[in-house]
Amino acid sequence: QVQLVESGGGLVQAGGSLRLSCAASGRTFSSYGMGWFRQAPGKERDFVARISWNGGSTYYADSVKGRFTISRDNAKNTNYLQMNSLKPEDTAVYYCAAARGPYGSRWPTAYDYWGQGTQVTVSS
Repeated sequence: QVQLVESGGGLVQAGGSLRLSCAASGRTFSSYGMGWFRQAPGKERDFVARISWNGGSTYYADSVKGRFTISRDNAKNTNYLQMNSLKPEDTAVYYCAAARGPYGSRWPTAYDYWGQGTQVTVSS
């Protein structure tokens, strides 16, 4: 069993930055990949980024590439999403997720555990 708790969301103006954190407990954190997804009102949950078990491999959605950075600190059992140059279309509830395997995926079905989500609102 894995428990995930996100933090760091909030209200920010367009062009600003936020850093989301996802603290994990339970299963050995360094053994599995992690991902971030987001869901805007009335829309499906979309992939944002994923990172492998040791941080050596990352992958981003085209919509955030070059603006967002995913990272992890296995010593702290924490995963991060640094979001820069935020746009109003980035407004959503952001979820972190723990993958079944060591690399993660862009597909939600590859993840066994999800956090409760944190709201990010970007004003124009």
